[in-house]
Amino acid sequence: MSKANHIKPIIQVALDLLEADRAIQIAHESIEGGVDWLEAGTPLIKSEGMDAVRKLREQFPGRTIVADMKIADTGAMEVEMASKAGADIIVVLGSADDSTILEAVRAAGKYGVRIMADLISDDDPVSRSMELQKMGVDYINVHAGIDQQMMGQDSLSIMKKVVEKVSIPVAIAGGLDAVSCSEAVAAGADIVIVGGNIVRSSDVKGSARSIRQSVDSPSAAPLLKSSTDEEIRRILTGVSTPNISDAMHRKGAMQDIFSMLPGKRMVGTAVTVQTFKGDWAKAVEAIDEAKEGDVIVIYNGSRHVAPWGGLATLSCLNKGVAGVVIDGAVRDIDDIQTIGLPVFATCNVLNAGEPKGFGEINSEIVCGNQTVRPGDYIVGDDNGVVVIPKERAYEIARRAKEVEKTEQRLFEEIRRGSTLSEIMKLRKWEKH
Repeated sequence: MSKANHIKPIIQVALDLLEADRAIQIAHESIEGGVDWLEAGTPLIKSEGMDAVRKLREQFPGRTIVADMKIADTGAMEVEMASKAGADIIVVLGSADDSTILEAVRAAGKYGVRIMADLISDDDPVSRSMELQKMGVDYINVHAGIDQQMMGQDSLSIMKKVVEKVSIPVAIAGGLDAVSCSEAVAAGADIVIVGGNIVRSSDVKGSARSIRQSVDSPSAAPLLKSSTDEEIRRILTGVSTPNISDAMHRKGAMQDIFSMLPGKRMVGTAVTVQTFKGDWAKAVEAIDEAKEGDVIVIYNGSRHVAPWGGLATLSCLNKGVAGVVIDGAVRDIDDIQTIGLPVFATCNVLNAGEPKGFGEINSEIVCGNQTVRPGDYIVGDDNGVVVIPKERAYEIARRAKEVEKTEQRLFEEIRRGSTLSEIMKLRKWEKH
């Protein structure tokens, strides 16, 4: 912290919204929770232009305003624009051409503002940070972008190397929460930049206060890392299937398959079964193939003869199976509801078929008009069932969590008296 001579670490809130009025309200609540600097995020600037910076300056005359321009060209022009609008610190893209960086630094000297260089997506961030310091930037921001975060990248390991190489203040950004902010400050961060975990919170003030407390009493204790599968399951357990559908751009939702036990949730990896109308042999044999936490996914294709019932459901408890999905009918619904294992099916009937043994276990199938492969993640709740390709499961889980945060904030703003149309400025954003 000696580089910046700060009495305490700086918390910068990234107001990455599209609407200036919402950004200003969240900024007020953030300051009440202990935030120091206000950032007009890149989405806000693209949506509202320099008026976003002007409005923040008018509302918060004594606060440091950061304009996240991510300047990639015309350095002098864009620094002039942002400084005249009221920004104190202007962000340039660290990977921009040296000529752009130098022009931005010269213009900053002329207008009495400071330059922060954002290392997002830079191929060699440690070396580039040293070059940027020599060119005269005031701050380095080590930043894993949102799309990079969804793929599992983080900023902390890079930041630890950067703070050893530069003497100017170093900021860190990218999916930070109270715990990771604390760890970053303990590792040498002068500024923590927090976006979604404040601005998308239903309790902005409380979330900001939690981060304030964590950075004022930082801990160097490393986070206990769970396996990727454990993290995927943890995240998916906390989001809804509509959240996941939104994250997948409305892909993956099974058709005409419903919960047989309202209120039950299911998360697991697929053991697939291809069988034929009423033939329940392979469906039952799949129980023996399943591991704890798996979901048995069956294509049967009949609404009138069931390949699954109460005895098969009870057998699943012995293996720790997370649930069952059937493109077709299920029977013994009273027994299934008593047993309590999540079961999703097209309908329930009373007829069972015969164990003929036709079909296959753990081949690619189509269930509910969605392709399912062994190991794909299956999530079910009262809304329905969604399939997540295993190779994208971590990314989709993270994106679904961001969707959930956004919705929670919208719920809070609606509770305060606004309508959804008013909050989202629907008429403004309709296609013309």
